[in-house]
Amino acid sequence: MPIELTPQDIKILELLQQDCNRSSSEVAEELNMSQSPAWRRINRLEQAGVIEKKVAILNREALGMELVAFTTINLSQAGHKNMEIFEDAVKQLDEVVECYTMTGSWDYMLKVVVRDIRHYEKFVRRRLLAVPMIGEVHSHISVTEIKNSTELPLRQL
Repeated sequence: MPIELTPQDIKILELLQQDCNRSSSEVAEELNMSQSPAWRRINRLEQAGVIEKKVAILNREALGMELVAFTTINLSQAGHKNMEIFEDAVKQLDEVVECYTMTGSWDYMLKVVVRDIRHYEKFVRRRLLAVPMIGEVHSHISVTEIKNSTELPLRQL
């Protein structure tokens, strides 16, 4: 069950999505409130699990990770146990930064980040295809990144 959020809570979350290093006093100043209530609201949002964690977002291109691939997977055999085996194995692959079960033609979609096409080929051949239960793999290589955001669309709340 989602937590009930006030308009101030939403504004706090918007500010923290933009920069989680903001202190509670900076958030309070931005929202024209005192520091203690701002801190209590932030703490409540953390305790409720709305703020899951605070991280640094790294620039993959500055680190030489040029290639993003969306890899679609169909399992060789359906079934709950096969899905669990596949999902547990995928969680161990560092190159996979996101993994989703899908409706439609594919069972799973992975977002894979690697240095270049050669690294992607090695990843698929040596690591991904070693995962049990894979029947079919299709690669979709990203050419241009138009939008990449970690910010959730809070205005709809």
